[in-house]
Amino acid sequence: MPKARQPLSQGLAASIAQKFITDPASVQSSQTIPIEQIQLPVKQPRRYFDPTKQAQLVKSIQEHGILEPLLVRLLPNGNYELVAGERRYRAAQELKLPDVPVVIRELDDQQALQVALIENLQREDLNPIEETEAILDLLSITLNTSNDEITSILHRANHAKNRGKELEENVFLQLQTIESVLAGIGRFSVESFRTSRLPLLNLPTEIMNALREGQIEFTKARAIARVKNEEQRKTLLKLAISQNLSLSEIKKKIQELNVTEKENPSSYVQRYSQIGQQLKKADIWNDPDKRAKLDNLLSQIEDLLTYSPS
Repeated sequence: MPKARQPLSQGLAASIAQKFITDPASVQSSQTIPIEQIQLPVKQPRRYFDPTKQAQLVKSIQEHGILEPLLVRLLPNGNYELVAGERRYRAAQELKLPDVPVVIRELDDQQALQVALIENLQREDLNPIEETEAILDLLSITLNTSNDEITSILHRANHAKNRGKELEENVFLQLQTIESVLAGIGRFSVESFRTSRLPLLNLPTEIMNALREGQIEFTKARAIARVKNEEQRKTLLKLAISQNLSLSEIKKKIQELNVTEKENPSSYVQRYSQIGQQLKKADIWNDPDKRAKLDNLLSQIEDLLTYSPS
């Protein structure tokens, strides 16, 4: 099973979200309200709940009640939005409790997401997928833009850096804000978040699900994702989970798969077909350097195909 990771919340101690967790003066009221008046937020850091742990919580609440209030905020329609405590909320629903204890605080969208993120990270680590999605949500709210635009900003900044070019002023200011938020989290730099976490969101579905459910560590997941053959990838994933293979063992099995593939001529045809499809989608045609390299490689392939030993 994956090793426990260190919480990220320490770096957020000075943030406005931390203030709403620790400052008693920010508490508007503490009371019991009907559970039917509480609704879940649209954006939630946690999306997977371990069935075993949830069953244990249900049993505990059944025996002792809810020992810690849910954190909610008042909505314009008079209902309340859950900010933190979704596991307790779900357990209360399962037990059909009519009322639940709550602490009500005044929070805007950004503060609510920050508090939800910190609360989850303090109590029980989010899995890498949830963590990445939550940070993207936080960045999108901070910059008032979409998650896709945040990703685009990070890639554009990296491209400009590699080319020695200056960023447009608006992108530069957005990047500064992103750097500030990530520095507050205290674990990622812009580059490490871009290279180590964003790729997780493009993993094959079966690997994404295994990560969400905490069945495998993300370093192992990324290694398995490099296996292009879907059947082989799924088989290796099941083996890695059932036998708790180490990263080195997984890499060894991938090497064995690659050797077998190279011994099969049809695998080359499939490989070049995939490369052709990727070239059609690649953004290299307007880049003179990349186009020149591609032209050189194509020339080498043409020479190889027309070569005839004397």
